[in-house]
Amino acid sequence: MKAVVMAGGEGTRLRPITASMPKPLLPVVNRPVMEHVLRHLRHHGFTDVVVTVQFLASLVRNYFGDGEELGMAITYATEEVPMGTAGSVKNAEDALRDDTFLVISGDALTDVDLSEVIRFHREREAMVTVCLTRVANPLDFGITILDENGRVERFLEKPSWGQVFSDTVNTGIYVMEPSVFEYVPVDEPSDWSGDIFPLLLKEGLPVYGFVADGYWEDVGTHENYLKVQADVLSNAVETADKDGFEIRPGIWICEGAEVDPSVELRPPLYIGDYAKVEAGATLREYTVIGSNVVVKSGAFLDRAVIHDNVYIGPGTNLRACVVGKNTDVMRGARVDQGVVVGDHCLIGEEAIIAAGVKIYPSKTIDAGAVVNQNVIWEARGQRALFGPRGVSGIVNVEITPEHAVRLASSYATTLKKGDTVLTARDGSRAARALKQSVISALQAAAINVRDLEMQPPPVARLEATRGHAGGVLIRTTPGIPDSVDIQFIDATGADLSAAHRRRVERVFSRQEYRRAFPGEIGDLTFPGRVVEHYVKQVLNTVDTTGVPHRDDTPDMKVVVDAGNGAAGLLLPRVVGGLGVDVLTVNMGIDEARPTQTPEDKARSLARLGELVASSKAAFGVYFDPLGERISLVDERGIPVADDRALLVVMDLIAAERRGGRIALPVTTTRVAEKVAGFHGVEIAWTATSSDDLARAVTDPRLILGGDGRGGFVIPEVGNAVDGTAAFVRLVGLIARTQLTLSQIDARIPRAHVDYRVLPTPWALKGKVMRAVVEAAGHRTIDTTDGVRVVQRDGSWIMVLPDPSEATTHLWAEADNDVAAATLAEEWCQVVERAAT
Repeated sequence: MKAVVMAGGEGTRLRPITASMPKPLLPVVNRPVMEHVLRHLRHHGFTDVVVTVQFLASLVRNYFGDGEELGMAITYATEEVPMGTAGSVKNAEDALRDDTFLVISGDALTDVDLSEVIRFHREREAMVTVCLTRVANPLDFGITILDENGRVERFLEKPSWGQVFSDTVNTGIYVMEPSVFEYVPVDEPSDWSGDIFPLLLKEGLPVYGFVADGYWEDVGTHENYLKVQADVLSNAVETADKDGFEIRPGIWICEGAEVDPSVELRPPLYIGDYAKVEAGATLREYTVIGSNVVVKSGAFLDRAVIHDNVYIGPGTNLRACVVGKNTDVMRGARVDQGVVVGDHCLIGEEAIIAAGVKIYPSKTIDAGAVVNQNVIWEARGQRALFGPRGVSGIVNVEITPEHAVRLASSYATTLKKGDTVLTARDGSRAARALKQSVISALQAAAINVRDLEMQPPPVARLEATRGHAGGVLIRTTPGIPDSVDIQFIDATGADLSAAHRRRVERVFSRQEYRRAFPGEIGDLTFPGRVVEHYVKQVLNTVDTTGVPHRDDTPDMKVVVDAGNGAAGLLLPRVVGGLGVDVLTVNMGIDEARPTQTPEDKARSLARLGELVASSKAAFGVYFDPLGERISLVDERGIPVADDRALLVVMDLIAAERRGGRIALPVTTTRVAEKVAGFHGVEIAWTATSSDDLARAVTDPRLILGGDGRGGFVIPEVGNAVDGTAAFVRLVGLIARTQLTLSQIDARIPRAHVDYRVLPTPWALKGKVMRAVVEAAGHRTIDTTDGVRVVQRDGSWIMVLPDPSEATTHLWAEADNDVAAATLAEEWCQVVERAAT
């Protein structure tokens, strides 16, 4: 006997998850509902199956193919237009006219005994046997009245409560004789319950109903979709198999999945193949995790159904919701009960999706947004491709090899054919893989590439000035191990100008990439002596007078922590050119730890302090893994805070130069003005971005640039923050002054700055800044970056919207800590009132 599986429905009540997926392919515990149906048919001996398809028919055909993997022979009957439940089966008449056949829905889950239904049909010698079941709410189904022998007396399709005369409903499972096709019109839509069965009853033909025991559930609504997941996990469906291994009662984990032992798992739940659940996550009962899903630390999932290739960020909260495939739910987002998120969506950080909201495919929800109505038509894109660190994102979630190719192609299109650019990376595996994609895209756009392989950014930026049109630097985002930054630089080694970034974004958004002819494909070379050129530039331009020559006996000892990063490539050559006794630690490259979290850095500084104190060194220097920034430890082994270290270095250089200018971001404490003024040096205030600091270095009067976060720009060497150049400069300064870091620090006044970060929805950032300006009244306002309000007593606050996150930064400085905290609290209230 053959079986007909009806798989042509659009599933309109299940939108948006059926907007890009036919209803029969909806996964139920990571297996399409129609696959459960086919396996149930095979369990009852059906191996020859005809599938009727119409909506997104190719997806169904591509998934199941000819049925060989299921041990079945599957053919397809395709409807050009919807023909109804009877019309679709009529469309397959040629394959069914020889014998009794069974019809079953491809989007309802059941374990009904089909063999028993067939036996009943043959005993009654029926033309049609309708399989029935009893339900509590029959409104969405066709109801049926039977006589005492099981013969159908009356049908009514999808009644109102006023029309309900039974709780016995049609399951969409039928056993039929080929003679039924005589009553189905040709090339005309028709339904079994609404058109054909009433006609058969009117003709007095034998139509019977079999009331089946067992499980049956139509996957027709989002509530039913969640219910069938729970039923399968609870083993309520006898023939619904689950892949994977039951490691504990009710907890199923598939091949290749990684679940940290500390994860809280409450059965029943299911984790698909190659999924990863990190420490600190919580998975509650009836949660289904698809294949290749990543669940980060602190995420909480309760009754959530997560389709394949989804990223669930740290600190997220998902309850009784459905998340479509290839969707990213970013840090701190909350998705409430009844929410359905379509495929290929992005839910921004700390966004809140209120209960019952439907988000259609390929939509972006801004960070911090509160969504309480359906998102259907809006196609909000990313606010800006470039952020404060270039193009940043989570590896293989936001930044994939495909994304890197598009970025590099866009950048290359803004350059001339035949231009030469350089590429460089840090020691991470992710950067190494992405750089290969970038190089291929650049060459394909007729750009020659000089690959520096693994080099610190200061080396690459200096090398870019040696006849290159620019470059691409790929690194792990500082402090965020699973994120990466792709930075584009110009011929001066600085980040791209705003105008150039806009050109890249325009090409990227339009996908108007330039392609080269075969003879124009760019060359790839690997230059030598790059590090030697850099070291020579540093040692020849930075003032190291007072430091003993390398042939003399060193009288200064320094302890250096290379941070297991790229700085280790430079330090041996740099130290070899200085007459300093240097103890170096953590020189090796650690691919598995390409960056350090704040906690890691604090531990490293503590160990460095112990080494400095025990070895009686003059000071200690910690390099970040990129070799861009340094942190200091004084001769007593006590770490010097980064903002304080800026004042110390400022004081040393200003005291020696007695003139010139120092570039600082406007968020720096105004103690810097006192230090500079005491030595007759000017302050050039800049915006907080690194490219603004780099542009300030073009001033020939500049003697130093610093950002208060361990980044120092030494103008003699280049226009970018450079940890190695800053280290060499500091060695020379300490050697000439003969003062210790603690002595220099002690003569600088204390700063009293209070810093806050306030959540602010993107849509309200403009309102917040207007409120700050209005609250300032007649007080002095500085708009170099954000809004800085100067009080009458000289204290000040600064409010700055974050360019890439749904937050606002606030600084307040006063004469003491209490006054600074009070001032900060006053202006926090201004921001918070405007942000609500």
